[in-house]
Amino acid sequence: MAEKLGLYIHIPFCRSKCDYCDFYSLSGQEGRMDDYQKALITHMKETAPQTKGYQVDTVYFGGGTPSFYGQKRLHALLRTVGKLFDLAKDAEITVECNPDSVDRQMLTRLRRAGVSRISLGVQSACDRELSSLRRPHTFLQAQQAVSAVRSAKFKNLSLDLIYGLPGQDLSGWQDTVEQVLALSPEHLSCYGLKVEPGTPLDDRVVRGETLPNDDAQADMYLWAVERLAQAGYRQYEISNFARPGCQSRHNLKYWMGRPYIGFGPGAHSDFGGRRYSFIRDLNGYISGILGGGTVIDQSELIPQRERGGEYLMLRLRTTRGVEEWEYRREYFMNFDPIEQRLEEYERQGWAERHDRRWNLTPKGFLVSNQLICDLLSLQEESEFKAPPPRLKQGREGN
Repeated sequence: MAEKLGLYIHIPFCRSKCDYCDFYSLSGQEGRMDDYQKALITHMKETAPQTKGYQVDTVYFGGGTPSFYGQKRLHALLRTVGKLFDLAKDAEITVECNPDSVDRQMLTRLRRAGVSRISLGVQSACDRELSSLRRPHTFLQAQQAVSAVRSAKFKNLSLDLIYGLPGQDLSGWQDTVEQVLALSPEHLSCYGLKVEPGTPLDDRVVRGETLPNDDAQADMYLWAVERLAQAGYRQYEISNFARPGCQSRHNLKYWMGRPYIGFGPGAHSDFGGRRYSFIRDLNGYISGILGGGTVIDQSELIPQRERGGEYLMLRLRTTRGVEEWEYRREYFMNFDPIEQRLEEYERQGWAERHDRRWNLTPKGFLVSNQLICDLLSLQEESEFKAPPPRLKQGREGN
């Protein structure tokens, strides 16, 4: 049976750049779209032979703003994927969109081309908050975009929201969530606003603009977790909630340590035991691919020991969490010190155990960076104190 593989296709073009955005994206570069299309297709042709024996079951167009790139170019890329790769018939194919760059006709054509999932960047139901982020749309446009998605007969819609925005309080966040629930998406992503160095938002904060503090963000987050559960959305990752059967299959690949290949400037891959990324330079990427130059930014083989750390780091972002015998069997490492520390977290209300499986609670997710760093340090210390234990017989199947 073929191993499953995800493809990520980065579209770095935007109508305008939001003040908080740290992703590699550019505005005012529409004139490079055709050359970029040639580079992407060339890159796929070079890469596809390496994926023999793999079946692509997820494709994700991220950005940037893929919907701004245009339906015709996206359709051509999907045709290329279908020709070059073993694309599963039931593949999850996602396109990120902004409300100002979609309409029913475009969305209908995307669905007919094979797109099965739309991820729409709504971010807030308050126009003042959207303006503070320099988002290029209003909430009315977001509502109209959702209507267009449904008119185009999509049955899998994800909406992105951000909490902790300038001027936002708990009641404002609650209003956004309630208005978005009225749109009845299958999936919701709720992210806490993070001020990234070098962004316009960072400059604004340096100049004295204030944002909701950590305690206020925590209140917003915990309220959302509870409210979304009441509405039938199960939390399956720190920031992600879905109705039954509507989890993002592609993003789960990242958190579960499954192989994926990225295309485009700034895109990352984890394939063939190697993790690598491409330069964050549109022109450099185009000239490198079309001219036979190098576009690799970083590349490294990942030893099994490091994979054990990634298992803890990534799986603990999910409600599935970690399990003793997965850890022992896959990485030949001692779980006992990890479990002892998780028991301490359990007493603090940060973790919970179901049989042999451990996961962080919503309160634990709020401090997950600190908890996971603590576990990784503990893992490293325990490695030098004793050799990896032998697997015990007879427990895995119980």
